[in-house]
Amino acid sequence: MASKTLDELLAEGVRGQRVFVRADLNVPLDGGRIGDDTRIRAATGSLRRLLAGGARVILASHLGRPKGERKPELSLAPIAERLGELLERKVAFCPEVVGPLAQAAADALGDGELLLLENVRFEPGETRNDDALAKGFAELADVYVNDAFGTAHRAHASTVGVARLVSRRAAGDLLRAELEHLKVVREPERPLLCLLGGAKVSDKLAVLEALAPHADVLAIGGAMAYTFLAARGEPTGTSLVEPDRLDDARRVEEAAAKAGRKLLLPTDHVVVEKLEPDAPSEIRAQVPEGLMGVDIGPETAATFAAEAAAARTIFWNGPMGVFEMDAFAKGTEAVANAVASSAARSVVGGGDSVAAINRLALGDRIGHLSTGGGASLEFVQGKTLPGVAALED
Repeated sequence: MASKTLDELLAEGVRGQRVFVRADLNVPLDGGRIGDDTRIRAATGSLRRLLAGGARVILASHLGRPKGERKPELSLAPIAERLGELLERKVAFCPEVVGPLAQAAADALGDGELLLLENVRFEPGETRNDDALAKGFAELADVYVNDAFGTAHRAHASTVGVARLVSRRAAGDLLRAELEHLKVVREPERPLLCLLGGAKVSDKLAVLEALAPHADVLAIGGAMAYTFLAARGEPTGTSLVEPDRLDDARRVEEAAAKAGRKLLLPTDHVVVEKLEPDAPSEIRAQVPEGLMGVDIGPETAATFAAEAAAARTIFWNGPMGVFEMDAFAKGTEAVANAVASSAARSVVGGGDSVAAINRLALGDRIGHLSTGGGASLEFVQGKTLPGVAALED
């Protein structure tokens, strides 16, 4: 049977119940200051509904990759403060994840009150889906709600282990909305355009293999495009190329051709001698020896934009160049504008892609901004997400 919805859970009643909510509050932090609170805002919908229903909410999330060590710079304490501002209510914070202190903090909650636990990845058992840690979470919960789409592809203690130990469980509104919106990529109105960027073919090989025969047009930018160009025998200068992935790139291109699909690579490039923010750059049709490609050129951007205009469904994940440097962000920004201007149903996932949309204030012109990069890539491949499967009866 499919997982229970938040509507169904609330209809059953949650007043006075301890509801353990796994959210994705993994936001960029710099010296305790939040760089982008998009994920925190996205989590507030389900929280408001549970609190209004009288639930005693125990909220858990990870932040960064502390690898089982307590790292003060990755504490969720600043998140608690920002969450309180957004919800306009006090958010209690517990510096522990499980154990007597966490139990006492949970027991102290009244109806309609919220407690945020410390970073679950401070516990070494979290990423191992440790049984003892999952049991510790379950001891805090009468009800379990997973609203963390960004980690739904991970079988961790707070996403899978605890869900198996709590009989009342449900999918949060954000998790359910993500799955519904991403279904349009698996079952698209055609033509389907998939725009993929990023650094390495090895990071996205599985999704490239899945989308090559599925997408009507697969447009590849970012550094991983240079592995594909090298596989074609084209010059790539000092651009990032994965020599051990050339055969993989050829196989992906052959799969697209066999299925009658188009695979597009950059036909012009922004090239520099050194990767520095103020490095002199020029546009070249190919990348000559001694130079490296750092962004797609205007001709490529125009080609990708034309495909976006013709598409009925668009999926975009990953930047088209070294987006973090303003001088080399023009290709990514051009793609962002093209996706926003298209009449297609659009889904954008991945941190840099969403950041480009937000930076250009285009969010209200995109069909769906996904909060999960890796999870969205696995879902569009047709994979079962462990965090979602754990909610099913």
